[in-house]
Amino acid sequence: MLNGIANAFRVPELRKKTLLTILILLIYRVGAYVPVPGVPFQDMLSAYQLGLSSSGAMAVLNLFSGGALSRMSVFALGIMPYITAQIILQLFQAVIPSLGELAKEGEAGQRKITQYTRYLTIGLALLNAIAYLFYFRSYGVDFSNMGFPEWLENIIIVFTMLVGAVIIMWLGEVITQRGIGNGMSLIIFVNIMSGLPSALISSVTNSGSVVLTAVTLIVIIAIIPIIVYVERGQRRIPIQYAKRVVGRRVMGGQATYLPIKVNTAGVVPIIFASAVLYFPAQIAVFFPSVGWVQAVANALSSGWLNWVLSVVLIVFFAYFYTSMIFNPEETADQLRKQGGFIPGVRPGAATAAYIKSTISHITLPGALFMAVLAVVPTIIFWFTNDTLIQSFGGTSVLIMVGVAMDTISSLESQLKMHNYDGFFK
Repeated sequence: MLNGIANAFRVPELRKKTLLTILILLIYRVGAYVPVPGVPFQDMLSAYQLGLSSSGAMAVLNLFSGGALSRMSVFALGIMPYITAQIILQLFQAVIPSLGELAKEGEAGQRKITQYTRYLTIGLALLNAIAYLFYFRSYGVDFSNMGFPEWLENIIIVFTMLVGAVIIMWLGEVITQRGIGNGMSLIIFVNIMSGLPSALISSVTNSGSVVLTAVTLIVIIAIIPIIVYVERGQRRIPIQYAKRVVGRRVMGGQATYLPIKVNTAGVVPIIFASAVLYFPAQIAVFFPSVGWVQAVANALSSGWLNWVLSVVLIVFFAYFYTSMIFNPEETADQLRKQGGFIPGVRPGAATAAYIKSTISHITLPGALFMAVLAVVPTIIFWFTNDTLIQSFGGTSVLIMVGVAMDTISSLESQLKMHNYDGFFK
């Protein structure tokens, strides 16, 4: 591992990408501490103690924003508007034929979909910014320090948070295009990791036992190898290539395999499921004094209904996202054109059906594994109220491990392009 990191810094191109990624993440964390104009720190602390800590939905949203929401910072909206916009656009690709065709047009089509995602992100961020303004005002936060009329102060605060959301979106895309790994996933990773020190201190303070906190931390660390084992698990479908005579040479005839990951969708199902379940909480902040709206948002964000829906949505998004990134028909057609076939299976439609059946069978255990790791710590937190479990339960650990593995794999593939061994041998 250390040798791989050293090799990455020996290559000028990779060194620039790595340093750019680190710099952008540092800029993001600094922005998470810069408050919007007119925010009094003491009032924000009181609002956090009254609202964010008592609401399961807002506490999780605050976790995904890296604590920026509790500080009412420039980056208070976090990455959730962009993720929600991505979910909506991907769902629309399955139900709107024109968007589905656009997604198949290659790079040009993806650029248009990315542009639509940006526009939708701005719209959702505007709604969220207005909602959070109403939410914190309902807890008595006074934004009158600027000395402007109230309507102008509201516009300045909403506009500042909206610009912050756009900057986050831009920073994530810069990392994806010019850095290492997926920018949005890395931002979520950094947000979750930033809460580790405070979660440890809070866990020791609330439980009154360092031993209990240490045991919880050991269990969390012990789960990581299991997650890595499942994440790297594959179902290898044997592929045989027919012999072909090209001039005087005999081509083909070798045997290989088609690798299909147990968890093809990675951490996307958990991120998407979390965004869907906590979206009502983002809407509920518009109505802080309406009891039934708050009750519905909290029921979807914590409790048995949240546990059941989490399992259902994680399994659904695992199948949905896998079907979007892995097309059995296209894979079968490519094998047929290259003279490859699965032993005992006819080329064409039969091969596509076989691959599709294999994906369906291995996706379910992978999805259930993710669902169990996401839900069980939430249930434990429900009874223990341990903030360490809340901040670093199954969902957080899965996201962090998945993002770390994807980033390392991306760096490893680029290392191999420069004749280095990479991280794994």
